[in-house]
Amino acid sequence: MVQQRFNQLVTEQLETMDKLLYLQSEIERCQELEEELLQLQEMTKVESLKQEITQKKVELKEIHEIFQQQTDQVIRSYQKDLNRVTT
Repeated sequence: MVQQRFNQLVTEQLETMDKLLYLQSEIERCQELEEELLQLQEMTKVESLKQEITQKKVELKEIHEIFQQQTDQVIRSYQKDLNRVTT
C-alpha cells in the first residue's frame, strides 16, 4: 500500500513534468514566432503573441509550483517508507 502511494506520487510527478516540458516548448515556439512577426512589422499579431506568452508563463509557474509540491510529497513518502523499513 505504501509502495503503491509512492508509485502514484511519482506517476503524478511525471505527468506534471510532461506539462512543464510542453509549456516550455510552447513558450519557445511563441517567442520564435514573435521574433518573426517583429521582423515583418506586424505589431497587432505581436501583441497577441505577447499575451499568449505571458499567459503560458503564468501557467508554467503554476505547474512548476505543483511539481515542487509533488517532489516534496515523493520525498516525504520515501522517507516514511525508509523509516518503516529501518524500525
